[in-house]
Amino acid sequence: MGGWAIAVHGGAGVDPNLPLQRQEEAKQLLTRCLNLGISALRSNASAIDVVELVVRELETDPLFNSGRGSALTEKGTVEMEASIMDGPKRRCGAVSGLTTVKNPISLARLVMDKSPHSYLAFNGAEDFARQQGVELVDNDYFITPENVGMLKLAKEANTILFDYRIPTTGYETCGAGVESPLHMNGLPISVYAPETVGCVVVDSQGRCAAATSTGGLMNKMIGRIGDSPLIGAGTYACDVCGVSCTGEGEAIIRGTLAREVAAVMEYKGLGLQEAVDFVIKNRLDDGKAGLIAVSNTGEVACGFNCNGMFRGCATEEGFMEVGIWEQ
Repeated sequence: MGGWAIAVHGGAGVDPNLPLQRQEEAKQLLTRCLNLGISALRSNASAIDVVELVVRELETDPLFNSGRGSALTEKGTVEMEASIMDGPKRRCGAVSGLTTVKNPISLARLVMDKSPHSYLAFNGAEDFARQQGVELVDNDYFITPENVGMLKLAKEANTILFDYRIPTTGYETCGAGVESPLHMNGLPISVYAPETVGCVVVDSQGRCAAATSTGGLMNKMIGRIGDSPLIGAGTYACDVCGVSCTGEGEAIIRGTLAREVAAVMEYKGLGLQEAVDFVIKNRLDDGKAGLIAVSNTGEVACGFNCNGMFRGCATEEGFMEVGIWEQ
């Protein structure tokens, strides 16, 4: 075994004009989450416990698009989704359409541990949450003033806003006359907010785990489900590796992106970074996305084909890095 390793992400697709203050806030949050996971790993916590712990922290902070701070639907509400997977036996749990569960990733964990199923959604997931006694809050808890402003802008603009968390002033270039350069399933979309959060971990026993959580797209249709709760698309973990994806959900779903990393490692014999690079290059078609991954030998890797990805990683050997832009 090569020791433990951890990686976190706060989404792929970053506005190139993101204010420096915002960049610093993102780096500080990623560093805090990395340190939280490192401390747990040094205390011999299991990989599955660490990914849940870290993603809960990301859901609680409104900076990224998960839990509090989630992107808003076309009706101004929040519908969240999450998934978690434990590599050794490929156990998994997923949830979608949550409106009152404070920490969706923990409900996904309970679906895995306390139900006979792998995936619960909407009213059924909310009922299960009440049965399990998880913390519930009003939907207003998840809604931030920034996102209310961004939803208004989303409905007015006909362009891409890659970072929905940027202050709602200074958008002179976001006029309605600008044609959207991004298509989803062949249709132009007006706003793309891909700041999903995720964590992947391999612990000192070589066990891999992955977890992903998101509020989805800003101004999305009610009932839209992305890649984040889909095992094999946004999240995957097995004996070989753990993977969490972020970006254009529809492209990630079509490419079964997370599972593909494991598949090319298993069937083509590629190393972790080679597998990540291969999948990003060959499995996204015209989609924009990124992913983080760990291997059972303590390797850590990331890859993306857009202009940036909020990310951080650390290993037992003392390596630690937090970044946004391409190196």
